[in-house]
Amino acid sequence: MSWAAGPPRAPWNLLATALCLLVASAAGTAPMSREEKQKLGNQVLEMFDHAFGNYMEHAYPADELMPLTCRGRVRGQEPSRGDVDDALGKFSLTLIDSLDTLVVLNKTKEFEDAVRKVLRDVNLDNDVVVSVFETNIRVLGGLLGGHSLAIMLKEKGEYMQWYNDELLHMAKQLGYKLLPAFNTTSGLPYPRINLKFGIRKPEARTGTETDTCTACAGTLILEFAALSRFTGATIFEEYARKALDFLWEKRQRSSNLVGVTINIHTGDWVRKDSGVGAGIDSYYEYLLKAYVLLGDDSFLERFNTHYDAIMRYISQPPLLLDVHIHKPMLNARTWMDALLAFFPGLQVLKGDIRPAIETHEMLYQVIKKHNFLPEAFTTDFRVHWAQHPLRPEFAESTYFLYKATGDPYYLEVGKTLIENLNKYARVPCGFAAMKDVRTGSHEDRMDSFFLAEMFKYLYLLFADKEDIIFDIEDYIFTTEAHLLPLWLSTTNQSITKKNITSEYTELDDSNFDWTCPNTQILFPNDPLYAQSIREPLKNVVDKSCPRGIIRVEESFRSGAKPPLRARDFMATNPEHLEILKKMGAASSIDAEDGLRFMQEMIELSSQQQKEQQLPPRAVQIVSHPFFGRVVLTAGPAQFGPDLSKHKETRGFVVSSKPYNGCSELTNPEAVLGKIALVQRGQCMFAEKARNIQNAGAIGGIVIDDNDGSSSDTAPLFQMAGDGKDTDDIKIPMLFLFSKEGSIILDAIREYEEVEVLLSDKAKDRDPEMENEEQPASENESQNLSAEPMPSSSQEGEHNLVEHESPEESSPSIPPESSSPADLDRVADRPSEQNSQPPENPETSQNLDGECTDLDNKPQEQSETEEDSNPNVSWGKKVQPIDSILADWSEDIEAFEMMEKDEL
Repeated sequence: MSWAAGPPRAPWNLLATALCLLVASAAGTAPMSREEKQKLGNQVLEMFDHAFGNYMEHAYPADELMPLTCRGRVRGQEPSRGDVDDALGKFSLTLIDSLDTLVVLNKTKEFEDAVRKVLRDVNLDNDVVVSVFETNIRVLGGLLGGHSLAIMLKEKGEYMQWYNDELLHMAKQLGYKLLPAFNTTSGLPYPRINLKFGIRKPEARTGTETDTCTACAGTLILEFAALSRFTGATIFEEYARKALDFLWEKRQRSSNLVGVTINIHTGDWVRKDSGVGAGIDSYYEYLLKAYVLLGDDSFLERFNTHYDAIMRYISQPPLLLDVHIHKPMLNARTWMDALLAFFPGLQVLKGDIRPAIETHEMLYQVIKKHNFLPEAFTTDFRVHWAQHPLRPEFAESTYFLYKATGDPYYLEVGKTLIENLNKYARVPCGFAAMKDVRTGSHEDRMDSFFLAEMFKYLYLLFADKEDIIFDIEDYIFTTEAHLLPLWLSTTNQSITKKNITSEYTELDDSNFDWTCPNTQILFPNDPLYAQSIREPLKNVVDKSCPRGIIRVEESFRSGAKPPLRARDFMATNPEHLEILKKMGAASSIDAEDGLRFMQEMIELSSQQQKEQQLPPRAVQIVSHPFFGRVVLTAGPAQFGPDLSKHKETRGFVVSSKPYNGCSELTNPEAVLGKIALVQRGQCMFAEKARNIQNAGAIGGIVIDDNDGSSSDTAPLFQMAGDGKDTDDIKIPMLFLFSKEGSIILDAIREYEEVEVLLSDKAKDRDPEMENEEQPASENESQNLSAEPMPSSSQEGEHNLVEHESPEESSPSIPPESSSPADLDRVADRPSEQNSQPPENPETSQNLDGECTDLDNKPQEQSETEEDSNPNVSWGKKVQPIDSILADWSEDIEAFEMMEKDEL
């Protein structure tokens, strides 16, 4: 297929650019040699072998690999992770999801073996409730992608000569199993279905849901239409079209936006915020790709109508911010989620290159700061949710931008992604998701989409045309990167198409000018065009200049002053106070500005409160055979040295005697010069610290006495002092829950001498140790798995999670739906009740937009609570804007009621 391109928009105002003294470089990125590209491509192949090989060795036929404990994740045998587990159906998910990746990576023999295993071992009739959305994009899409490439290989005459559409037969069987989900008056599918019993039967344990996410209902057309076109059974495409038609009819007519969550029976919007990230993302993607695959103009018209609204309301280059569908000039939140990273790639297909480059560059700057893209980050680029489950969306957009521009800069971006994955996520049994990008801690998780998408896009990024055994241009990528042949557009076209788009929609003809031109016209006269767009964004994460450029440019164009933003407000500024008085009184525009300002103030106040907390710390096992690969997130102490300001502590660990550390130690000679392990309970934390310090310990780790406790189910907290002066405590103290502490205890039993590093975040691994270890890495991987971790071990046991106070355990934005909003692109996003506090960096923007050091010392703890209390204090939080909020109570009430408005 040809990739979209289009005429660039006008460049940013030169005067505004000059205000930040941002001068574009005279030369672009140097071209990458063929040899280096091949080397990086081979590195991707090795990484895939490491991930896929360990899945097959340690996990298959389970759905996913748990790379820290070297075993498979089986639904029902591991503690539930909520909606995330709805992707698991006991159908060897990772193998099916990886089928067409094997062919793209030229592993045709392995592909043939994998297809035989799927046909022999996979059962689609399990009594298990699964996500309709996830099962469609991963399993149905995986089977169809495998079938597409199986028939291609068969035609070539070397492999798959025995194949007789067996994968397609399985796909059709699965399609019929999913159809009962569409038994609603609206045609929108139920979010979950039982593979064996369907919907609503008592045995099904599902069918009572009322809500689903827009992406969940709108991301079916490619797989279902392909199934119909392959088999001739039109019913699948008909059901998927009906769901898309209903979503289109329910869009907000004045803004042409859709909400995040919809009632599947009534069609009412349950969540009325709108963006391009979690909950909506692939709905937009499938409208455009359905036009490409099926050739139906109505899909293109709908996409262009939505896209015009996105660029009008949601796009605030380089940011993409959620808005309210009824009041699209009002931002719905001040943070972005990682799933929107797919959007620059979609903009390439659309042909709108400039904003694609801008947003991609902003995301890359965030990655360079944190090594990975956090699940969510604020508009001033602080961490909002700190997890990173090895998502592929940024790699996807990088590939498409390189495809469109040919700019070698994007090869360097891909090289960075490879280096970060190997440096921070690679573990002996695969690649582990990041529990916290700030500390580098791991989660015992390797999702199937990591193999289905990440390696596919990275390999294609560095591959030349001759490196791939088939023409990738003959296929379209689904949202899970499965390949469907474009010739389906002319096959079995028996669906009656009714264009319900232009009957009542005024379309801007200019909106269609950019669709699918030849890529060779992209930059014929300006090879540095892409660089000129990126250059002003180089410091966007660390400085406020690009944001200032946008505001100044808006003001320059309109002749009016931009609205006052909460982040800019200064109580000592008379002009700001005058603006506040006018808000809500002068005009509807002022009222809207006032509501937006209030929402920003509320979220800014919440962020400021969270910033007063001590961030989580890291316990990193650095001795053989771990060498820094295993990182445990630890709770901090309000006493002793602050690890963010003092040098980290490194030493061997030893258990104190008595283990509770509540009296003088009887083994001081063993503790001397080491890091002491003590059990929680029976006395105050500070007392334990003094006792091990008196015995000569250089640090301490408190391990929870509540057997089975885990950071996956309990929030971290700060260890409080005893109400007395704790200046005498000179050693660092950290806290681990039982599950995470057992990792260290098991390591001691296995290897006797275990060395750890106590620090504010994970440190780089020792290259010399890595080199020494390299030849035996596979054996060590097997040794690690030979003696499994405790049977009660929970998902993510090697890593502690969000640094979260008891007060934070309730969501900052109340969940408006209990629907399984997403997995992979949607439901994998962390629940808001586990949301991460923003990062607490050493420097941050002050209200004047300059950079200044922050004084984030914790408030003193006056209470003397027992250390066995998990709610040991975070301290009272000061509300810096109480007086302002009190004066605006009516506006706050109006803001809260806004969600109930219908225009």
